[in-house]
Amino acid sequence: MAQGRNDGKRGFSGLRDEAQETVQLIVAYIKQETLEPVKGLGRYILFGVAGSVALSIGLAILAVGLLRVLQTETGSAFTGNLSWIPYLLCTVVVVLVAYLAVRAISRGQTPKGRPDAATSGRPAPTVAPTGPVTPGTGGTSTSTSTAATAPAATVPTPVATPTPETTTTPTDTTTQEEQA
Repeated sequence: MAQGRNDGKRGFSGLRDEAQETVQLIVAYIKQETLEPVKGLGRYILFGVAGSVALSIGLAILAVGLLRVLQTETGSAFTGNLSWIPYLLCTVVVVLVAYLAVRAISRGQTPKGRPDAATSGRPAPTVAPTGPVTPGTGGTSTSTSTAATAPAATVPTPVATPTPETTTTPTDTTTQEEQA
């Protein structure tokens, strides 16, 4: 007899119960992993849209207020051929506020002080092994490096190692006879 769960059920009824239990488990998992995050995302979008509508209405009211102040409180400075200047100033202020809002939103998309490596087109920095190199091991380090567990924001400083091309030896152009 094959080994398996022995809960007193045999044959197809036990198999059917197992299948129903599996289907219920799959349905519960799908609900947990898809519907609940979508509900949270819906709330996030709802509050975001409501906040942006409120800020837009407030900015429009402030722009109209600024326009009225410039038209009435500046006396005769913006009258006649210069009546367009208050409209230009209000437009510049509104565009500046919109630019600052977009800049603040886009700055919040990446961690502080670090550009996003996936969107910048540059590879993420790699950490070189530290410690002495053992000859005959193919250039691998014999000591363990703690730099591999360092935060990705820290970049190790390169260590200059002499190569045959850059190693110079002092040469003496005088012969021993000239020294004597």
